[in-house]
Amino acid sequence: MSDLGPFLEVLLGGLMSGVLYSLVALGFVLIFKASGVFNFAQGAMVLFAALSLVRLAEWMPLAAAFLLAAAIMVAVAFAIERAVLRPLVGQPALILFMATIGITFFLDGFGQMVWGADVYALDLGIPASPWFILEDLFPGGILLSPLDLFATLVAGGLVVALSVFFHATRIGRALRAVADDHQAAQSVGIPLNQIWLIVWSVAGVVALVAGMAWGSKLGVQFSLAAVALKALPVLILGGL
Repeated sequence: MSDLGPFLEVLLGGLMSGVLYSLVALGFVLIFKASGVFNFAQGAMVLFAALSLVRLAEWMPLAAAFLLAAAIMVAVAFAIERAVLRPLVGQPALILFMATIGITFFLDGFGQMVWGADVYALDLGIPASPWFILEDLFPGGILLSPLDLFATLVAGGLVVALSVFFHATRIGRALRAVADDHQAAQSVGIPLNQIWLIVWSVAGVVALVAGMAWGSKLGVQFSLAAVALKALPVLILGGL
């Protein structure tokens, strides 16, 4: 039993860290399902959303800052759809992928210009001190991070909600049709521009949730954009 406790602690910690990365991976999956394109800009979206939230939270309650930051991410999605995606309808996936690289550089520079480049602390009101559970079974108990547990519950809820959305709603089925073939989807009356706007808006809100979790853990800083690259193993294991 003395050896089992540390093993379970490392196992739970690793699984919950993986869930934190899956919050970022969800954004990749959403865009890919709607366009068949790997969205290189997802990390920049996480950073921009987290910066928006933490700077707005300096002036208003956190809940109001979250709603306003979500509205900002919807506005960003609208701008991306109008300025970048709409002119590229029907282009090869590689062209769209290169466009997302351009979006990455733009969001990085625009976020630094608007919100600043300092490191900002984000307090979600979640206890920072770890919990110790199963102390009766294992000497010293098993360490559990409240933040990681919160992220696990949020990520699980998002996965369930998005799964239902893609498989049980008309818009979700339209998103999957668009991913299969843009021109064929348009030919049967699916409004491609509206579909892309919806999915980029949802991906922006998912990026905001991921930015909240990672920003409260690491601080809101420009290295958050690199978290997206570390989420690639999650995509490889779970599939796009």
